Amino acid sequence: MQTQASEHGHSQAEIEARIGQPAGRGYLRDIVYGGIDGSVTTFAIVAGVAGAGLSTWVIIALGIANVLADGFSMAAGNYSGTKAELDDAKRLRRIEERHIKNDPEGERRELREILRLKGLSGEPLESAVGQISQNHEQWVQLMLEGEYGLAGVDPHPVKAAWATFMAFLIAGMIPLLPFLFGLQNAFQLSTIMTLLTFFAIGAYKAKWSLSPWWRSGLETLAIGGTAALIAYFVGTLFDI
Repeated sequence: MQTQASEHGHSQAEIEARIGQPAGRGYLRDIVYGGIDGSVTTFAIVAGVAGAGLSTWVIIALGIANVLADGFSMAAGNYSGTKAELDDAKRLRRIEERHIKNDPEGERRELREILRLKGLSGEPLESAVGQISQNHEQWVQLMLEGEYGLAGVDPHPVKAAWATFMAFLIAGMIPLLPFLFGLQNAFQLSTIMTLLTFFAIGAYKAKWSLSPWWRSGLETLAIGGTAALIAYFVGTLFDI
């Protein structure tokens, strides 16, 4: 029985749809990573420049430059890293395909060991080895999972990069808003808004965590707040 909204159902149709089309790893890591870094780095600039006593226009110029340049840099880095993972998975797939072609009996022994470690033995084990080895794609995929620990769904470098960039852009602009709108006490408002952003990001990622939302929020708030405090302190050393 389905007990929580976030859990899935177990009817035959739901099982076939979910297992047949797995969602993949998702983009939670990319969003949280981009959002936290966008908030931290932009507010670090705001805090550092404000601590040095420079003008509002300097804060806006450096902040926007950071959001665009650093956001693109992070997205490009995430793309390259994810693409490297994808390329490595393709390389290992070709290795397994070649091994299955050139030494099928040796690969069946490896398949048998993988299934044995999953709890099969005796006739069920031999039957499973025979059936899986008749399906080339399933055989390759099971070898990739059992021998190399690779997931059954390939990552998407472009989507991962976009998720990082958009999260960085949105979260990174928040510390600049009070300065862009020319509000009174802009630095104080920027500080409050940034700290709330840290907390919100932490609370958001708690949806996929065992930690309560408030604990995850406070943890992220502590990390971001520490970075902001360091940046402001360094800025005061150059107060002009």
